[in-house]
Amino acid sequence: MKYILILLLIFSYLNAEEKKQTFTVGLGPYIQTQPYKNVDNIVLISPVLFFDNELFYIRWSRAGMYFLGDVQEEYSWGFSFTIQPRPYGYSESDIKGMDERESTWEGGISFSAKTDKAYIEIMALTDILDRYNSWILKSEIGYDLKIWNFSLYPSLITIYQSADFTNYYYGVKKSESDKSTFSEYVPRGGFLIGMQTYIKYPFTDNFATLINIRADRISNEAASSPLVDENFIYSGLVSLIYTFHY
Repeated sequence: MKYILILLLIFSYLNAEEKKQTFTVGLGPYIQTQPYKNVDNIVLISPVLFFDNELFYIRWSRAGMYFLGDVQEEYSWGFSFTIQPRPYGYSESDIKGMDERESTWEGGISFSAKTDKAYIEIMALTDILDRYNSWILKSEIGYDLKIWNFSLYPSLITIYQSADFTNYYYGVKKSESDKSTFSEYVPRGGFLIGMQTYIKYPFTDNFATLINIRADRISNEAASSPLVDENFIYSGLVSLIYTFHY
């Protein structure tokens, strides 16, 4: 089996080398609100990278490697190994009496398919740093739009977050309840529903601005946590990007 995988990677690499590749790089401020009581928003400078040579890909902050797929003029599909950051959590100083909840990295398998304008992606991810030590399932359905010089990529996102995930980020342990004002809380798994869009506007053939706007409605189990006072997580990015071919 491993030899078949090696041959597949070599074939995909040679096939990718025959085509001209496109690479997009940029940088900009990223903001994500926190649903927790009295916890500051996440604000950071984020690199923005987009690249896909039919073997490896980078999509903003997520990266992956295809191991099965097909690309045609009318459609494309692929299975890949993928990895992404999870910017969640708070420190002990943020919420009195509570232990720290750390951000993590998730890895797993992704399936994506695209026709002329529509696309779908389904991912099964696990916590590779053993923070919440469990898994989530994500699906995203979107569509490419062109309005004047603006390119828009709206999508609908559904994420099933396992009980371990929800308990880690929104639960209250007995030991934490004893030293805080919060009652013990052990949530079950639940669904997060989100909507987002990318908006791209070109200045020249190479330079453009890229905006990302996203709103997530956290699961009912998370929203019922005594730590939470907001049912929505809002996030956004504004970046100047440069695209070149090689």
